[in-house]
Amino acid sequence: MHIRSEVWRGLLRNGLLFALVWWILVGGETGAWWIGVPVVLLAAAVSVALFPPVTLVWFELFRFLPFFLIRSVSGGADVAWRALHPDMPIDPHVIEYPIKLPPGLALVFMANTVSLLPGTLSVTLNSDSLKVHVLSGRKEIVSELATLEAMVAALFGLSLPEAGGEGR
Repeated sequence: MHIRSEVWRGLLRNGLLFALVWWILVGGETGAWWIGVPVVLLAAAVSVALFPPVTLVWFELFRFLPFFLIRSVSGGADVAWRALHPDMPIDPHVIEYPIKLPPGLALVFMANTVSLLPGTLSVTLNSDSLKVHVLSGRKEIVSELATLEAMVAALFGLSLPEAGGEGR
């Protein structure tokens, strides 16, 4: 049986990480490794089986973080303004956004990121759509979700299908 190199890299990376955690937990005590080695190996194998290695484009993180922080701060200010305004200008809606990301970690990451942005909450995640509760039914929310989806795709090294094109 041939195991892909990314699985081996995942096993090695996770094994080293878990070995470091074990070493910290036992205070560097070498006598504890008789149980630590099997535990670290088992933990590394289970982690790779349950959470397969993914590709992250690390330099995209430098684009994503400012995008996320700016949206969080401006969205938080907007939510605070709406909550403190005497008329409470809230116009809640549930919108259905058609997803182009393939099923997997990138899709879950996007749904969780939407929920972390003020004024939005992921309600239902399907393989082809994401229902989002928004405090304001403004039209640009769909384009903001499309921008977020494109940034998440870039972060995970994925390409999105063209609008109106075939699926994944």
